[in-house]
Amino acid sequence: MSEELLVTARDNALIDPGLHIWTWEVAMYLFLGGLTAGIMIFAALAIVRNREQEAPFTAARLALLAPIVLSLGMTTLFMDLEHKLFVYRFYTSFQITSPMSWGAWILIIIYPVSVLQILSTLRTGYSFLAGFVDRLTIGRLILDWCERYRYEIALTVIPFAVMLGVYTGILLSAFSARPFWNNGVLGVLFLISGMSTAAALVVLLARQHSEKELFTRIDLVLILAEIGLVALLLISLASGSAQHLEALESVMGGSYTIPFWVLFVGIGLLIPMLLETLEISGVNKSLAMLAPVLVLIGGYALRQVVMDAGQESTWTNYDTQYSSEVLQRIHRSD
Repeated sequence: MSEELLVTARDNALIDPGLHIWTWEVAMYLFLGGLTAGIMIFAALAIVRNREQEAPFTAARLALLAPIVLSLGMTTLFMDLEHKLFVYRFYTSFQITSPMSWGAWILIIIYPVSVLQILSTLRTGYSFLAGFVDRLTIGRLILDWCERYRYEIALTVIPFAVMLGVYTGILLSAFSARPFWNNGVLGVLFLISGMSTAAALVVLLARQHSEKELFTRIDLVLILAEIGLVALLLISLASGSAQHLEALESVMGGSYTIPFWVLFVGIGLLIPMLLETLEISGVNKSLAMLAPVLVLIGGYALRQVVMDAGQESTWTNYDTQYSSEVLQRIHRSD
């Protein structure tokens, strides 16, 4: 006769035996949110550091992409909501201890901040759009004001963009019930990854060779930082509890080993690092455009793998505590 310990008799197909509620929509939102943060940071730094001549696309045109990319991310997040008509409830209160509440309000603040950032360089970057705004007296006055305080607006943008980039990682790390997520590295890792993907996007879209070369060098530094943070993440899991070690096994021989090491580390970090190093040294420029594409793929792969592996990690044994066979025995005995 075998005995099993029942902690609860709950039997919910959406929760038991594993928490697989978040799918690709959330991973895409995390990716696009980090990319938005990187876009806003670089566009602001180009103004603060007075790099308009060296990086004209970044200084004058890049900021326009921020609300577009973020809106795409918000769309995928909205697709994931079970009760879409209740989304307004995020904004009926502010819970200071809830990362999700912080994130909801940060997303609202980001939009007007990004609009001010766009307007501060609209005449330089998109003169045809500025022409429409200038037709109205109020529009012309707003553009004049934004241009006058362009430096101050850029300084304001940076902390909000950093909060957006860090929040996408803190949102996961705050789930203490998921050992794979429960560490202090994810917030910084997602921020650096978002900046790396933004740098890769500049390399793809900028026309000036010196700007492409500048952001190739920036991306190489960010990739090296990302590799160091990944190492810290793995060390943090390896030095944790038995449950952290079990969570680590999911990417060290478990079901997420190939996606993590091949798609993210290999294709998303190591190969771009090699290609960018060869390009900077002048050895090989024929594959220059491949590296930023791989960085973007790796940025998404990081979020998808971390999200999936985290949802599988747990502090308890769901197979025994939520055994459908045992639950059926209880129902029959009743």
